[in-house]
Amino acid sequence: MAKQKLRMRLGDLLVHENIIAESQLMDALKSQKSSGKQLGSALIELGYLSEIQLLTFLAQQLNVEFIDTTQRKLDPKIAQQLPEAHARRHRALVIDDDGLVVTLAMNDPADLRAVDAIELLLSPKQVRLAAITQTQLIEAFDQLYRRTQDIAAFAEQLSEEHGDEQEFELAGLSDSNEDATVVKLLQSVFEDAVQIKASDIHIEPEERLVRIRQRVDGVLQENIINEANIASALVLRLKLMASLDISEKRLPQDGRFNIKIKGHSVDVRLSTMPVQFGESVVMRLLDQSSGVLTMAQTGMPADIQTRLRYQISRPHGMILVTGPTGSGKTTTLYGVLNELNEPGKKIITVEDPVEYRLPRINQVQVSSKIGLTFSNVLRTTLRQDPDTLMIGEMRDHETVEIGLRGALTGHLVLSTLHTNDAISSALRLTDMGAPGYLVASSLRAIVAQRLVRKNCVHCKIAHSLDQNEQSWLSHIAEFDVSEHTFYKGAGCQRCQETGMTGRVGVFELLEIDDAMAQAMRKDLPDEFIQAAKVSKGFKPLANAAFKFALDGIIPVSEVLRLAEQSSQPVASTSIVSGV
Repeated sequence: MAKQKLRMRLGDLLVHENIIAESQLMDALKSQKSSGKQLGSALIELGYLSEIQLLTFLAQQLNVEFIDTTQRKLDPKIAQQLPEAHARRHRALVIDDDGLVVTLAMNDPADLRAVDAIELLLSPKQVRLAAITQTQLIEAFDQLYRRTQDIAAFAEQLSEEHGDEQEFELAGLSDSNEDATVVKLLQSVFEDAVQIKASDIHIEPEERLVRIRQRVDGVLQENIINEANIASALVLRLKLMASLDISEKRLPQDGRFNIKIKGHSVDVRLSTMPVQFGESVVMRLLDQSSGVLTMAQTGMPADIQTRLRYQISRPHGMILVTGPTGSGKTTTLYGVLNELNEPGKKIITVEDPVEYRLPRINQVQVSSKIGLTFSNVLRTTLRQDPDTLMIGEMRDHETVEIGLRGALTGHLVLSTLHTNDAISSALRLTDMGAPGYLVASSLRAIVAQRLVRKNCVHCKIAHSLDQNEQSWLSHIAEFDVSEHTFYKGAGCQRCQETGMTGRVGVFELLEIDDAMAQAMRKDLPDEFIQAAKVSKGFKPLANAAFKFALDGIIPVSEVLRLAEQSSQPVASTSIVSGV
């Protein structure tokens, strides 16, 4: 029945049902001829109908189900009956199998060639068609076609191909032939990491196994390889890729390389460290193809964006971005640089390492091995006539003082500091030996930030607060939190049963006013803290996170985790009124 209706032309059906006009069909056919895309895609791109409208219409015409994957749990074993290459090529996904008939969800169920090809692949089972949006289809591909099976298979194959440790080292040293098993194994590891948007890959050898762990949304996910003897081949291959000394196994080494994975250009920062059963490797993945985020794309609230833009528009002064490792400081700084980057300004960055390559900006990679330290480079950069100077991190007294003096002598200086919040950051500069008068004269603003995990929108449910949570949140909000509904993720396939997926930035901005500057000049830290707490526009991190919890974006547990990390008590401000 469905296939009989499929034999009718889609465009004629849409015109017959008055969903599009004849003239719109002609425009779409002309666009289709020039672009080579399918008619449905051409109609959507021209704005004549939406993807939902098209798929709803097709589902009705073909008498097939319109699938919403958020309302059902998908089984990877069932989906993988159709190999990934064919699934992605034909934009189709097997979502159900009763033994005789499989349900095939397609983004374009009117694609007869794709239907016929898949029927041959799944024969002798019959195919029941369903419709699905492209967005949900791509999400399902990334969740269901993980590389864990490939990784395990290649690891087993590599273990069988080579016997003793020397042979494994030779495998790692073999040429870069793409057919080499060690190359296929690493390719699968990188593909899996990019697919699940991992920020780091950890390879950790133990006595009887190798752990490959990937950090996703700040949390490590583990994959265990039972072939412990393959570790040396993996490490050697990675060292070759990063141009490291392959003969040195007793000392840590650092390097970097670039790889292409599924259309993504990924910079890999690699660090090796000798451990009990070999060498541990950690790789930070930086997806260059996604580009540098703007301040708005980081999730920074509009009011903080406005105030920060005012600060970076000033001709000189120091602006700090603070937070622990992995809180997104560098991403925020690059967003600021992106806004400042224009032909009329000279911008120099001093970084360790250079994470993203930006046009028109002079980026310097420090190297302590040859004496190219932050302080040495900074002395030179101040003679290079910069308008803006970005220092990767304030690491020592000398770097702090040079940066502050640069800010005092007509330059806009941006940098990062590892502190828990904005208020303690200013005091940290004086703790590092910078004179109070110099900090007071140079420091303009401090942004503190964290990344907190978001509730999975597909399995979010109401959450009842326990006594401890009520006590904490009432202290932050200063109103009866029992009157409000909070949410948490129950756990589903979309979020790997964690209840959380993705992260959002939480920010606080402290602008240095006269009262704070006076306290710093007089070396009165307690007065500085009190002045900062009551300063205009200042809201602590915990209060900002609580606003996200009120809106159901993050769970209460993330608010409490952030509040416990902060070294300063929360401010007595109203969350609801925004005062």
